[in-house]
Formats: sequence, C-alpha cells, structure tokens
Amino acid sequence: MKAGEIMINPSLTLPSETITGDAIKAIAGSAADFAVLLDKDGSFQGVVTIKGLMAGALSEDGPGKSAIAFREKGITCVSPGSEAENLINERGPWPVIQKGRLAGVITRSILTEKLFLNYRKKAAKLNDILNSLHNADSNKQLTDELNAIIEYSFDGIYVTDGQGNTLRVNKAHERTTGIKAGEVIGKNMARLVREGYYDQSVTLLVLEKKEPMTIIQEIRKTGKIVLVTGTPIFDENGEVFRVVTNVRDITELNQLKQQLEEAQLLTRHYETQLNRYKIKYGAEHQLIFKSNQMEAVVDLVMRLAQVDTTVLIQGESGVGKELVAELIHRHSHRKDGPFIRINCGAIPEELMESELFGYESGAFTGAKKGGKPGHFEIARNGTIFLDEIGDMPLNLQVKLLRVLQSREIMRVGGIKAVKIDVRIIAATNRNLEKMVQEEKFREDLYYRLNVVPVNVPPLRKRKEDLPPLVAHFMEKYNQRYDMNKRISPRVMELFMHYDWPGNVRELQNLLERVIVITPGEMITAKSLPINLQEPAAGTMRPKIAGGDVLVPLNEAVENLERELITRAFAEFGTTRRVARALGISQPSVVRKAAKYCIKSGA
Repeated sequence: MKAGEIMINPSLTLPSETITGDAIKAIAGSAADFAVLLDKDGSFQGVVTIKGLMAGALSEDGPGKSAIAFREKGITCVSPGSEAENLINERGPWPVIQKGRLAGVITRSILTEKLFLNYRKKAAKLNDILNSLHNADSNKQLTDELNAIIEYSFDGIYVTDGQGNTLRVNKAHERTTGIKAGEVIGKNMARLVREGYYDQSVTLLVLEKKEPMTIIQEIRKTGKIVLVTGTPIFDENGEVFRVVTNVRDITELNQLKQQLEEAQLLTRHYETQLNRYKIKYGAEHQLIFKSNQMEAVVDLVMRLAQVDTTVLIQGESGVGKELVAELIHRHSHRKDGPFIRINCGAIPEELMESELFGYESGAFTGAKKGGKPGHFEIARNGTIFLDEIGDMPLNLQVKLLRVLQSREIMRVGGIKAVKIDVRIIAATNRNLEKMVQEEKFREDLYYRLNVVPVNVPPLRKRKEDLPPLVAHFMEKYNQRYDMNKRISPRVMELFMHYDWPGNVRELQNLLERVIVITPGEMITAKSLPINLQEPAAGTMRPKIAGGDVLVPLNEAVENLERELITRAFAEFGTTRRVARALGISQPSVVRKAAKYCIKSGA
C-alpha cells in the first residue's frame, strides 16, 4: 500500500511566517492536532503542534517569534510511492512531498485505519485460500500462495484448529511477541494461557462465541501489549475447524497515548500559568497586585475556579471582593454563563424575596401578569454573587439555606419548586461568626456558605500594592478625562503612610477626584484631603470653612454632612449600612448622596 493511496489534505495549513501566538490560536480554534507550514510558493516548510508552540511561547520573546522556530523535529517526509506500512514505527504525522511541494499528509489515525482494513482484506483472502485448501489440499499452487501470504504478512498470524491446538505461527508473530514457533506449535491455547505465555486467548473466545472477536492481549513472557483479532473458519457443516488470529503490537501506541496525556497535562499547566500572569500584571477588570498576600489569594482562587463549590469571600469594604468573585467565574467551567451580582444590603427587605426567587402571576398587588423569574433563575448555568450577605434578613436566610441544600427555589406565590443550576459565591465585610453567636445570622447557613473561605487582606496590610494600583487608576482616569496628570513623590509618600480605611475603593475615588479638580498637571499634597495631608493625625477632620474665613452656618453644615457621608460610603459601602452608622434612614442616605453627587460604587 503506497503513501499516495492513503494521504489526505491537511486540516490546517499556515504561512511559514505566521507568529507563534497566532499559530496557537489557529490550532486551538480548529479540530486539527497540528498545522503544516508552507512558504509563499506552496513549498513545505515543516509541521507545528500545540505542545511545541506552547513550550516555545513561554520563552522570553516566544509569542512574537515565527512559528517556524518551533517546528517539530524528526518528522519523516515521504514520497507518494513510499510504502505506507514502513511508517508505523516512525513518528507522525508524515508529509507527502512531490517535487518539493506538499501533496498531502498521512496521520497516525488514517495510517492505522487503512492498514487495519488492508489486513482485514488479507485475512479474508486467507480465509478463502484456507477454505479452498480444505476442499483441495492437493493444490500446490494454493499452498504456496498461502505460505507466502502467511510468512510475508506484516501482522503476526496464528492458526489453530477447531479445538484450539496451534497449527502454525508466522515470523511476524515471533518478532512481535518474542515467542518462538517451536514453543507453541502443537500446544492447546488453554494450556498456553495456564503456563503463562498469554494472559488470555482470543482463540478460545472465538471457539466459544463462533464469531470474530478482538481483544487487547498481554504477552507475559515479554511484557508486550498486542491487539489480536480472531476470525473463525467454518466447514461445510457450519462447525469451526480453523481460527486465524491477526496480531499487532500496540505497545508503541500505548506509549504515544501516555505521551499525549502528559502533553495535555502540560498544556493545562501552561494555561494555568498564563492565566496567573495575565491576572498578576493587570488585564482590564482584573486584580492589580504585587504583594505576596494577594498572590496567595489568587493562587487559591484559581484552584477554586476549577471546582463547583460554594465560596465565601471575606474582607473589609472596598478591598475588591467582587473582583475576586468575577475572577472565580471567568476561570470556571461556567464562564460562558451569566454572572449575576446582588447587593443584599441595597435591596429593601420587603422586595428581596421576589428579587431573588421571582414571583408568580397574582402573587401580590401589582405583580406582573405571567410572573417574573428571580435572579437565581436568571443565573442558570452561571454564577450568582451575593454581596453583603451579612445584611440578609433572617427570614430570607432560611430560604437561602434551602437553595444551598436542595438546589431548588420556590417563587413568591408559587406551589411548585423550580430546579436551579447555579454556583453561589457570597461575600461580606462583617464578622459572621460573631453574628452567629449574637443570633443575628443563622449558624447552619454560615457553615453551608463557609465551605471554602477566601480572605482578602485590607490595603493597609499590603502597602506594596499601592504603586501599581495608583499607576493603574491614574492611567484609567487620565484616559477617561483626556488629561495627563501626575502625582508628586510627596503624595505617594503620604499614600504609603495612610491607613486607607476605605481600601481600594477609597483610593480609586480619591484619585478620580484629584485628577478632575487639580488645575495643573502635577498633583501635590495640597490637592489631597486634610486627613491625608496630616497622616499622623490618623483621623479625617471635616472641612467646615475655608482657612480662617467664617462661612454661613447652613454651608458649614452641608460641608460637614458631605464629608461624613463620603467617608461613610468609603468605609461601609451600602446605603443600609451607611444609614445604620450615621443613625438616619436609608431613604435619607439615598437623597443626600444624590444631593452631593456622592458615588456609592464598588
């Protein structure tokens, strides 16, 4: 069988100048295992695989190099007239080259399939010859032809009679198994299995079932693994009088399978490492950090993303708990599903149940006809993020516990449970364990949520993250407002001495404010709030007048109110908790925040 008879067109060809990064994307986005590189006139230049490209991409300038730099070594090129059977022990795939140009390729799967079909044809022909020989054993020409086919077959051939006694073994069988013909001829297959030559016999199975059988067999004497196919030959009475077995060494195929599995594990390792680097060096919407504390958090989060367990994220207000939750979602198998954010402290208690679980038509006055799905249903096949879980009312905690236990919800006014498929991530800046002791949070719900806790450290405990965070936010707001502001070394020094009670959120809001209000290009200490100008004081002093000039009482009160509400939002985040801290109602907080244009964002 010639190479030109079984070659196929390559699934993927790429120009030889294709860079490594683009080649990785092209192979990963196709069904191909490799790509063939061709130059501009169509001449063959080499073969690249995802494994080789990924290994090359990890070098310093790997992603930008031409893919040809990482082409596979040791690939055997053949001509259309080459014998295909000779390739079985060579490394594939095999480019078929004619006059310097690529005529096609042969993959291992195609080679194995074609050789197997070819051997089955030979076996069928052998069966015909054996049948003819049985009816006319004096026919010398058929005997010679039979001998030639048996001895020159690439596969091992093993022939027994209808009782399983060995009649003939060819040289290929001796070469494949390491067992000499003299050791087995005349012996019954059951005896050979008992004596430890083989772990099992396909011949015995064929005699039992009276139909062709294929098994994986271990040659215990040599430790080789072979694929054996036994075919029965029937006499005129329908009884099996011969069993012809084809034997193929698949030890190499098993080794290739193991190498493929190792390559796949290595690829997943590279993907994990690349994801960690992208996270660490600050892609958009991702965490910006340099500290060892945050690196440990990200390592934990990347592992948690691979398993579909409930996660509780703990940390002070403004540390970036929502970004951690998004990171888990983006790197999980649910990444293509929705990511639904719910702030349990921002939804009025009387509306929270219908928002989370939905409602049926007519459940209450004003209910939409046909009902409405809740956030748990909307998050199907995705992730729901319950921020400020400590602010959830006790009566709803019972229903959330049921969701965690049974993975089903009941709409308001409904009578039928609705199954959900959603990952739950919760977050809080409160001490839930203490709240459990004070009976303000259900103990059973706490243990259900706290399967895997993730603690995000406050900014004051990871000051080395300040420079990259400042650089990130400066670039972000300079681009947004078309400015080119810079901060002075003294400002960075003051930042490093400040405790940042509002954490990253406070830093972000402060930098946006000073970029907008500072008249020159340099942001100096004078541009900062007074509590940052005097870091030793440790507290914020509300600014009620400019210098020593008196202002009207109403204006002074508004200044004080504005400063207090701004700081409260930086520290507590939600309108409900700000209202509790300031001793006023939640609607009052909402109105005053709108009056003074104060953002309550994350």
